[in-house]
Amino acid sequence: MSDRTRVGIVGAGPAGMLVAVLLQRAGIDCVVVERRDRSYVEQRVRGARVEHRVVELLRRHDLAAGLLATGAVEDRIEFRMGGRRYPLVYAPLAGGRMPHLYPQQFLVRDLIDAFLTAGGDLRFDTSALAVTDLDGDRPRIRFDGGAGAAPSELSCDIVVGGDGEYGLTRAAIPRSVLRTYEYQYDYAWLAVLAEAPPSSDSTVNAIHESGACVYVPRGPAMSRFYLQCPREDGRADWPDERIWKEIRVRLALDESWPLHEGPILSTSSLRMRSLVCAPLRYGSLFLVGDAGHVVPPVIGKGFNIALADAEELALALVERFTGGTSARLDAYSDSRLTRIWRAQEFVGRVMDLVNTPGLGTREAPFLHRVQCARLERLFASPAHGAAFLEDYIGWE
Repeated sequence: MSDRTRVGIVGAGPAGMLVAVLLQRAGIDCVVVERRDRSYVEQRVRGARVEHRVVELLRRHDLAAGLLATGAVEDRIEFRMGGRRYPLVYAPLAGGRMPHLYPQQFLVRDLIDAFLTAGGDLRFDTSALAVTDLDGDRPRIRFDGGAGAAPSELSCDIVVGGDGEYGLTRAAIPRSVLRTYEYQYDYAWLAVLAEAPPSSDSTVNAIHESGACVYVPRGPAMSRFYLQCPREDGRADWPDERIWKEIRVRLALDESWPLHEGPILSTSSLRMRSLVCAPLRYGSLFLVGDAGHVVPPVIGKGFNIALADAEELALALVERFTGGTSARLDAYSDSRLTRIWRAQEFVGRVMDLVNTPGLGTREAPFLHRVQCARLERLFASPAHGAAFLEDYIGWE
């Protein structure tokens, strides 16, 4: 069995769904295939920080109602070092260009609701098995028919790969064509999700000789913590008692403050790495989001870059199908890679700012003092702080 559509989208994450909604509103046929069920996709906990430029992106397309109604405005970020707070307040440097805190799964839910309410074709529990004929004018997505049925095919003009770092769309690009640039950090982060009310109303990045600790509020009853740790550490190395002990030590202040603890719901070890694939296009296939690039979760850049990818690709496809010109579509990979590399550079700077270098080595005390001096410079120079906020908040 074979279906036909103009644009086939693999993956119902934020990037894939934004492409789908924008194409649908322009009257361009598209089909989304997603291997997970709807409940999983809408409850998958990821980042929550929406940069100013992405808030404006969502406003432009009338997709910001949920974010503006329930998302919190982030007006500062806090660093901690040596028992002291170092708050970086956005106003007046930001000029009103504030990011918001709105969990990624909420935005995905909003996009899915918008797409389905308008009659969109979104196929959950549908695993893409292969994408073929990408160098021709009729690419195909082969997918599991489900319930014992034979595999089916979706014939398209364009395939959008929004299926993440380990999806099949990137793997469909020949190795002779795709170049992968990758950097592995020599430490990991232990990601901890706890059922605990907020201990702060802003993100906290604690610099400590034992390693970084990042706190991110996740709504009224949940908290996310990240603890820098050796790459080889596993869950067995981090019982709950040790987790809370290290959080208390690394976030400690010389003043009283409320650290709210609670049951730990999940932990995972994040092997911190950055990756960029080039080009982001092969024939009729276009990559968006994590399918084409990955950044560590230190400041939530990945989510925001993915949505910017999606808007640019969707608008280029609209021009192709309604205006008859492919100039913007042809420029998609080069234009996005320029932005992606700028984001990678900034994320690298923040990683060096927050994470303690050389853990366990004899050079560690020296490197940690250099790290402390780097943070102090950020707060000593208004120009340096403004330049940092330009990239951190995300304004044009």
